[in-house]
Order: sequence, then structure tokens, then C-alpha cells
Amino acid sequence: MTPSAHPTGPDDRGRTRAPDESQEALVQESPSRPEPPAPTPLLSPADGIPDVVADERTLVVAAQALADGTGPVAIDAERASGHRYGQHAYLVQLRREGAGTWIVDPVACPDLGPIAEAISGIEWVLHAATQDLPCLREVGLHPTALFDTELGARLAGLPRVGLGASVEHYLGLSLAKEHSAVDWSKRPLPEPWLRYAALDVEVLVELRDRLAADLQAQGKDDWARQEFAALVDFAGPPVRVDPWRRTSGMHKVRRRRTVAVVRELWLARDRIAQRRDISPGRVLPDAALMALALDPPKDAAAIGASSHARSAARHSKAWVEAIQKAMALPDTALPPLTLPSTGPPPPRLWSDRDPVAARRLADARAMLGDFAVTRQLPLENLLSPDTLRRALWTPPLELTETAFAEALTTLGARRWQVEIVAPVLATVCRDGA
Repeated sequence: MTPSAHPTGPDDRGRTRAPDESQEALVQESPSRPEPPAPTPLLSPADGIPDVVADERTLVVAAQALADGTGPVAIDAERASGHRYGQHAYLVQLRREGAGTWIVDPVACPDLGPIAEAISGIEWVLHAATQDLPCLREVGLHPTALFDTELGARLAGLPRVGLGASVEHYLGLSLAKEHSAVDWSKRPLPEPWLRYAALDVEVLVELRDRLAADLQAQGKDDWARQEFAALVDFAGPPVRVDPWRRTSGMHKVRRRRTVAVVRELWLARDRIAQRRDISPGRVLPDAALMALALDPPKDAAAIGASSHARSAARHSKAWVEAIQKAMALPDTALPPLTLPSTGPPPPRLWSDRDPVAARRLADARAMLGDFAVTRQLPLENLLSPDTLRRALWTPPLELTETAFAEALTTLGARRWQVEIVAPVLATVCRDGA
């Protein structure tokens, strides 16, 4: 081993050498930083685990308590994704200052009108609002104003935006998430699950307040208000054309007849899942469905004997009928291999189809990326990739800021996004024209 040119250990006389000036400077410039304190586990609600509201009389009591409370209301919903058919709410948790926490069973109390009336006009605080708003609307709960702590964390530039990570960052607390994927349709609900559900709203309003202060300090509070206002009427993602095309493994299909088999198997599985009220994947996993479509068995016995599709044996008659229906279709009735695109081509194809547009996209991404880094903002929150591609693939006839502002607004961009992005797009298009 080559000896160090500037040793700091004992010299040949046993004396300890002092570090030279460059090393002293290095030590001064890179002081050891103390580890941040470990987060404090949040193990139990401050007021204990509330009883589940499962009758109309208690629902009215809960509604009155929430109406008498003060400030925003924290709200969350638990679904049974992966267990039940659909995305219905099986539990609704609410907490408001002065009212405490209430856990409502919307299956036992399908009419949540008293709760809706009690929190009408009050700001809701949710985490990942787009996940819960559709199922809350199903039980009659509609916000008039909201604060989404996940979206707020994105705008604030947090590297991790889950509820646990956000609570740890702003409040120094840790939340357990071991029950996030359980079957919330189960009754009665175990006490550990109810504790978990109550803790999901325990500090949500306090998190909201810390986040709001951070967003204001960063000059992003108006951005957040516009984003939250755009979510108030969110009722779910748009209905997909041919949702069966999203079956995992669809990329392996090369023939239209096989596409028809996938479709009929998917529809049969969906009917069974809806009738039994279980997740379609529990009726027949995508992998097994694709195995049947790519190598269709001739009869139910063949399904049972197939090693790669044994999970299909329970409903083998339904799968055989679906396959036979697809095989009997005339060629003219077969679904297309792929659907025609309604938007720009994938970016990887732009350089071949329109080199000028490809340069515009690259330049715009670079400029917007620099802005996003400077402002500690995810690029996709500055403007969705799809909106950026649409605006640049078919730009307005006049390459002006005003024209791009109108185009972006039509595509659904918020005012704050338009004010930042429109000048960039106008610049890159004029420069690349």
C-alpha cells in the first residue's frame, strides 16, 4: 500500500502529526452532521379508538358533533380493493376540532345525508383525494372546498409524498401502514384495524396547517389553491374504451382472433366477479386469463388438466363458452388488434415523423425541467406530459404566448401552469420554426 503523502498518524518518533491546512479546511467544510431524531411512533388516537357508527341514531349524533366543531374536517375512506368488486367505501373516518374522531360504516348507514349536511361548506382535508372522492360521492359526500395533503406535498417538493412520509417530515411522527390493504368489508372489524383507521385522520389537519405554511413560504400557496379547486368536482377517471385491453400480457397478442378471446374471457370474468362481489383478479388472475387466450383449451376437461391455468378450473364452463363465442365470430366482427390513437404518437417516434416537433419537445422539456428543479417541483405537476405533448405536436397557428395560453387552458391546464409554460412553448416554437 502506498503511504499517504500527508499522514496524520504517529511519526517515526511516535508523535502524532497534526493535519495540514488543506485537511483542516476539509474538516471545517464538511462537519459531521448529527442524525435527525427518530420519528415518534403514533400508536393510538388521543381520544382512544371510537366505536363504529352503525345505526341512524348514532349517525345523527356524529353529524351534530361535526357541525358543532371548528376548522377543517379531516376525512378518509377505506375500500376493499383486491377483495371486493369495485371501489366502494366500506368505512369513512372524520375528525374535526372539538368533535373528535368518528368512524362511520356506510354499509350499515347507506344514507350519510346528516353527515353531508353537517360538513357542507367546510374545507375537507384528504390525502390523495382522487383515490377517495369517487367512493365518497357514492355515499352522498361532496366537498365544496378541499386541501389535498399528498398533492400539497408534491408541490412543496417533498421527495416522498405518502401520508406516513409527509407526517414524519412535518410532524416528526411515524404512522404504521400494515393494514392498508386488508379487506375492509369484513365485519366486525378487528380493533387493530379500527385503530389504524382512526390514526389516518388523527393529525391530518395539523399536517395541512404545516404544509400550508410551507407552501406559502415557498410562494406556492396560490398554485395549491388552484390545484385543490380543480379537484372539488373530481368524480373519477374518464371511462376507458375497451377496458379489457389493459389486461396484463396484452402485448403478447398478435392476432385479432386472440384479441376477441381476451375480450370475451374478460367480460365473462367481470360478470362473475360482479355477481359474487369479489375482485376480478380473485376470480381469474390476468396471467391465467392470458394463458387461456394464447392457448385456448377445447373443453372444460382440458382447462383442468392445464398446469398454467389450473386457477381457471372453478369456472371452466364459463371460460369455454367465452372462448367458443370468440371463435365463432366472423372475421368482419373481430375487434381491431389496437385502437387508433387519439393523441400524439409516443415521443420516441417524433424524430422520424416530425423532427421539428421532436426538437421543440426536447427543448421544452429541458427548459421546464430547469424551472422545476429550481422551484423544487415535480415536472409532471408543472404540466402533465400528455398536455405538453399535445400542445407541441399540434401547436396553434400563431406561435404566441396568448395562443399557447388558450391551447393549454383548453387542454385543462390551470392558470398558474399556463402563466409559466405558455411563454416557454412560444419561445421554443419560434426558435425552432
